[in-house]
Amino acid sequence: MGIFLMPFALLLKFFYDFFQSYGIALILFALIIKLVLFPFSLKGKRSMIQMNLLSGKMQQLQKQYGKDRERYNLEVQKLYEKEKVNPMSGCLWSFIPILFLMVLYGIIREPLTYFMGLTMEQIQLIAQELDWQTVAVSSGWVTPAAMEKLVQQVADGKLTSVFQNGAYNQMYLASMINPDNLAALQALLGDAGSKLFVMDFSFLGINLANIPKWNFWTAGFSWASIGLFLLPLVSVGISLLSMQVSLKTNQMNNQAQDETMAKTNRTMMIMMPLMSLWIGFTVPAGLSVYWIAQYIFTIFQEIICGKLLKKDYEAARAAAAERERQEKEEEKRRKEELALESMSRLMKVAENCGVLYCCEVVNRFEQYLLNTAKEGVEFVKRLGSPNARVLLDTFHMNIEEDSMVDAILEAGPWLGHFHVGENNRRPAGSTNRLPWKDM
Repeated sequence: MGIFLMPFALLLKFFYDFFQSYGIALILFALIIKLVLFPFSLKGKRSMIQMNLLSGKMQQLQKQYGKDRERYNLEVQKLYEKEKVNPMSGCLWSFIPILFLMVLYGIIREPLTYFMGLTMEQIQLIAQELDWQTVAVSSGWVTPAAMEKLVQQVADGKLTSVFQNGAYNQMYLASMINPDNLAALQALLGDAGSKLFVMDFSFLGINLANIPKWNFWTAGFSWASIGLFLLPLVSVGISLLSMQVSLKTNQMNNQAQDETMAKTNRTMMIMMPLMSLWIGFTVPAGLSVYWIAQYIFTIFQEIICGKLLKKDYEAARAAAAERERQEKEEEKRRKEELALESMSRLMKVAENCGVLYCCEVVNRFEQYLLNTAKEGVEFVKRLGSPNARVLLDTFHMNIEEDSMVDAILEAGPWLGHFHVGENNRRPAGSTNRLPWKDM
């Protein structure tokens, strides 16, 4: 674990050494992490756009196979493979900041190990020199009962020191190192003493090594205690603002949300602020500074992604619309072939009986095979029967035809029957809304 954390620790220490500010180091650390992850976040958002475009097809599959979960899942997987979409790639990157928070937590709680490169034996030597046994109890870092137990374990030979590398003991011990005792401690460590330095955890008058408490007034009404208390609350407010900006950028990209995604967003709007609040009041304040910084950078990232992805979304939406149009055309051709097959058998009966059979052309809201006079004539011609004709209706023509007169001329000798009526189904000429004289 230490090998994994060390590169991040070196980055954080570099910023600390350069700016001599623990808070600025944490903020810049958050910025670097955000910049490194930006291309992956962008890729994840592109994947989410593709997922949003599939929401309509997902709903159709739900209606078609909703009762058969196994078949539904199989069809959904086929849809993902066809559209080349990874359903996990969009949400996976949203968990990365939490992973880095865990990494930073490991580094922050052990500054003597990761910032100064000291071994546990050297750390315990410092603790003994600074009278950790007395100071830790008087400062409330370790309870008297716990310290008494540690002392007994040392006496029994079970432990070598009362200082144990648990909780935030290294942070507390590091805060005990000051300019007055630094030289003596460096001499105590010998060659390793050159690694030891006074670490300043203060930022904007707040000690970032401390853990915020609800009852902040017990430490007095100073900015140090009030500011410490406010940090978790600020992180909650920034997290809410970040999520609102994310929702706005999604709307800017016209990303439609299905009910499942809407519920997920509502849940996240509740869970993320609560998590920020919990983090803020259970860990050192330095993590709250990092959490606030990464949310602020996330806001800027969302705005930039929204602008960068707007064209991508429009292109993806156009491609999806074209695919949908082609699929409908294919389905239309397939059903048209079935209609021709069945109608061909029917036309033989009509020919034997000497009956003219008229195929009515209706508007798109009733069916989509024959919507215009041109489509009707082409269909009748393909039937190849002398008894096949077209039936036109002014009600449907008013909806579909650019010119009703041209539609009649298009039908020409194939027009076998003609229904007349106003566009509200009233008798022809009762409202004079249609060009009766021209027709």
